[in-house]
Amino acid sequence: MRSRFDDRRHAGRVLAGALASWSGQADVVVLALPRGGVPVGYEVALGLGAPLDVLVVRKLGLPGHEELAVGAIASGGAIVVNREVVDRFDVPEHHPGSCRAGTGGASPSRGGIP
Repeated sequence: MRSRFDDRRHAGRVLAGALASWSGQADVVVLALPRGGVPVGYEVALGLGAPLDVLVVRKLGLPGHEELAVGAIASGGAIVVNREVVDRFDVPEHHPGSCRAGTGGASPSRGGIP
């Protein structure tokens, strides 16, 4: 299957072009997620002349299907859930701990995120 982008940096340049109306605005900050999102975010930030920040998160995987993201937990403990996945798979809303955060254990390289 052929991708419409040569690589993630190319995708970021294309996205920056689509977001050109945000260029030069003082209140714009580009947020990127580690791994694949950082090269994309870098190119977007460069193209828009905006600062880049990295948001370190751990994916909350569906038990038994850990690759399916139910949500994410960020440093500081903020949790965001994908309501569509929660509803579809009947994940107890009051129990985000029923989902596994990555490989488990707090990691200093991930801002102490469990």
